[in-house]
Amino acid sequence: MDVLDRIQQQVDSHPVVLYMKGTPQFPSCGFSSRTAQALGQTGVEFAYVNVLEDPEIFENLPRFADWPTFPQLYINSELVGGCDITLELFQNGELKKMVDEAMAGKEQAAE
Repeated sequence: MDVLDRIQQQVDSHPVVLYMKGTPQFPSCGFSSRTAQALGQTGVEFAYVNVLEDPEIFENLPRFADWPTFPQLYINSELVGGCDITLELFQNGELKKMVDEAMAGKEQAAE
């Protein structure tokens, strides 16, 4: 499977997915750490991909979304943005609303 197809499958398979350096428990950069913490504060489980463990994704994700940096947050298959945007959304309460809506949509699709 082509790496861009693999990325598309990942963002389509999870209502909330974070491409980050490291893991939520052991982030490898401050931006990834802050983004994962903000997502964790919403109380919603989210998928993540450690881009440091997959060189193909590390090299191609910026091209996939035309977004040059990590982390990258996707909600409902749409790029939300990186650390700064995620933190801004968290601080104004929008992030919680966005992830809750994404998870509600997942539950409805499962019914």
